[in-house]
Amino acid sequence: MPVNNRIAAFAPEMKDWRRWLHRHPELEFDLHETSAFVAERLREIGVDEIHEGIARTGIVALINGQAPGPTIALRADMDALPITEETGADHASEAAGKMHACGHDGHTTMLLGAAKYLTETRKFCGRVLLMFQPAEEEGGGGQVMVREGVLDRFEVEEVYGIHNAPGVGFGVFRTTPGPLMAAVDTAYVTLRGRGGHGATPQDTIDPIPAIAAMVQGLQTIVSRNVAAQDELVVSVTQIHAGSANNIIPETGWFCATIRSFSPEIRDLAEERFRAVVEGMAASFGVEAEIDYERGYPPTVNDPDCAAFAASVAADISGKDAVDAHCAREMGGEDFSYFLQARPGAFLFMGTGPGAGLHHPAYDFNDEAAPVGASFFARLIERRLPLR
Repeated sequence: MPVNNRIAAFAPEMKDWRRWLHRHPELEFDLHETSAFVAERLREIGVDEIHEGIARTGIVALINGQAPGPTIALRADMDALPITEETGADHASEAAGKMHACGHDGHTTMLLGAAKYLTETRKFCGRVLLMFQPAEEEGGGGQVMVREGVLDRFEVEEVYGIHNAPGVGFGVFRTTPGPLMAAVDTAYVTLRGRGGHGATPQDTIDPIPAIAAMVQGLQTIVSRNVAAQDELVVSVTQIHAGSANNIIPETGWFCATIRSFSPEIRDLAEERFRAVVEGMAASFGVEAEIDYERGYPPTVNDPDCAAFAASVAADISGKDAVDAHCAREMGGEDFSYFLQARPGAFLFMGTGPGAGLHHPAYDFNDEAAPVGASFFARLIERRLPLR
């Protein structure tokens, strides 16, 4: 695998960076230690500009090429997850109840590695904008960065990002033109009836049968309202009601996650969700309050940028290790906000065997960081070639 030789030479340094980040996980926008660490590394590397406090604790940095040209943005997310680590590693999390269970420590390291190489060599025209983003897991830090005008301020023309993929062959890249990951919506439903003694249900308005019927009815959105070729997921993930074995509760609630790709299916899912819940509520005589939250939009790659990124990946891993038309995934990603604002592409990069994402035994494979950094570096040198 042709990892860039210079990047391979400082792989041990990248490993140290990644493991420091892994020991010091932080959540959402509260990334003060992480942000300070990244800023210090960028100063050591010698990038041309560092802008801190973007989206509260995010950082953007600029590297100028040897001549004027377009600006291409590369993004890494920095936040961790509220999970207690179970890796047993020497570099395990030192923060109780927090860990890098999604590999954002690896993403940050890959972008720092690419920054070090690109700053040393500058074998490109134009500018590279490095975006170190907070709050990918919760909070939509990508949306905040876009709203704060980062892409406009630095005149970004295209944007690219990578997500590690444990369980996928080491160095295998996957992407596709068009939708790659789903929109993520969440619905919370609270039902109010009339509580009473479990022995006299005739004197109550029981929310529990209503919840049971709603859960069943909501399954018909996918099975009866959407064509089989139009992907949609509606999953009820929590149900809460009751406090004792002989009491019919006054209230109950449940929540669901709704995943889709197209705006039309997304609108249909919300419309049918509300209709099913409201209709069932009326038939059972309960009051229903629906809080339907539109979350991250679908992650949609620009076809030309996706094809270009796949060709860059082939430079690094070989054509046989690149799937340029992979299956779409129902997971969500707030890189979607960058792709709504600019052409670009998002890719998955295999890191070999290991625990899955968001698992307490997950740990990023340090051997993969030079691969990702080489991809970013090669992408810039090909997209912004010296004249």
